[in-house]
Amino acid sequence: MTTIAFVLGVLFMALGLALSIALHEVGHLVPAKRFGVKVTQYMVGFGPTVWSRRRGETEYGLKAVPLGGYIRMIGMFPPRPGDPKGTLRASSTGRFSQLVDEARTASLEEVGPDDHDRVFYRLPVWKKVVVMLGGPTMNLLIGVVLLTLLLTAHGVPTAQPGAVVASVSRCVVPATDAAATTGQCAGKPPTPAVAAGILPGDRLVSIGGTPVRDIRDVGALVRPAAGRPVDIVVERDGRRLTLRATPIRNLLAVTDDAGNPVLDADGKPRTTEAGFLGVTTRQPSAYVPQSLSAVPPYLWAGVSNTALALVHVPERMAGVWKAAFGGGERAADSPMSVVGVGRVAGEVSAGRLDALTGGSLADRFWFLVSLVASLNLMLFLFNLIPLLPLDGGHVAGALWEGTKRQWATLRGAPDPGFVDVAKALPVAYTVAFVLIGMSALLIYADLVNPIKLGG
Repeated sequence: MTTIAFVLGVLFMALGLALSIALHEVGHLVPAKRFGVKVTQYMVGFGPTVWSRRRGETEYGLKAVPLGGYIRMIGMFPPRPGDPKGTLRASSTGRFSQLVDEARTASLEEVGPDDHDRVFYRLPVWKKVVVMLGGPTMNLLIGVVLLTLLLTAHGVPTAQPGAVVASVSRCVVPATDAAATTGQCAGKPPTPAVAAGILPGDRLVSIGGTPVRDIRDVGALVRPAAGRPVDIVVERDGRRLTLRATPIRNLLAVTDDAGNPVLDADGKPRTTEAGFLGVTTRQPSAYVPQSLSAVPPYLWAGVSNTALALVHVPERMAGVWKAAFGGGERAADSPMSVVGVGRVAGEVSAGRLDALTGGSLADRFWFLVSLVASLNLMLFLFNLIPLLPLDGGHVAGALWEGTKRQWATLRGAPDPGFVDVAKALPVAYTVAFVLIGMSALLIYADLVNPIKLGG
């Protein structure tokens, strides 16, 4: 059953990615057709075509590798001097297919007698921008819709009163003993929590008759109770149980009101003898649905964090390289490939990250939805990078064309004509090779040293 759930999670993410790509290309297709540009192909995926159907002048289809997509518009680049009359270089919105098309310099697309004004390069600047921003905008809309559903239907984790047992120490050791963290318990007595039958996940209701309203209450109630039995009421699987434990005197770290260790003048943690139970606790939380007014700040935070992550990708690739080939630990905020994202989706679906997601089937489902929403925010920002072969590169070319024309008008100079962004193809090739190399490294790292979430 766990294997089936893992596969279902991977398929859910694969379907979410495929639909996001398909809608991204719809974002290009609709305005292109609305502005009269001739679109000859709409394809989801790369490689051999597995299915296609022609509707009017456009061929719609699916390809074997569903990790991309493109629409093919005639006349994306203006003719070069010396090109045969009535021909145009073919191209598309796909990042890598565009490079392949342009590499075939001998392949020219015939323009029919009625297609003279239906080429992309003749569009006004603002229409070019609308067409090229249509794809990223669609990803943004998908992210907004999914985030809105997530916040209003499921909610966000919100701290609740009380305390939940996060872990139970197996044996009694002083805070300064290395075995306190390594779990080496040979010859050491069990902790009072183990003896009383307290388990991870138990919700502490009261200690010695005093209600537990906060995780700080646990230490405040246990430390003075050294050597005397106290009744501890816990909630487990919907039932309340009364357990009896006798805290023992043990060497413990001194903490402040926030639970942080207090250091002495030498920078070492201060310790004291006090009652010891043998548990660590966390604040319980519950998913609380939000109003629509909460969506904009959460969306802004999501976009800002994604943009920051993209900025730091180059420097974090060094850590990925070390983790892949040096055996170092993979950072939790390390970039991931589609393989890594699929693995996380599978682990969530299989219940291996319940400590992170919340545990219920609904919590797992909504966590997968949040992954798809985050993926679309990333696609939105990534495609805005003003470099070919990304959409932002074409937008930059259109804006440069508009700037040149405005400057020429102000100076009373002749119209400088259309900007041929194909001249930036060397940059496009370089960017493409870098992206391919980064993708290969990330996939390898995700296979040999994947990111471990949730502990």
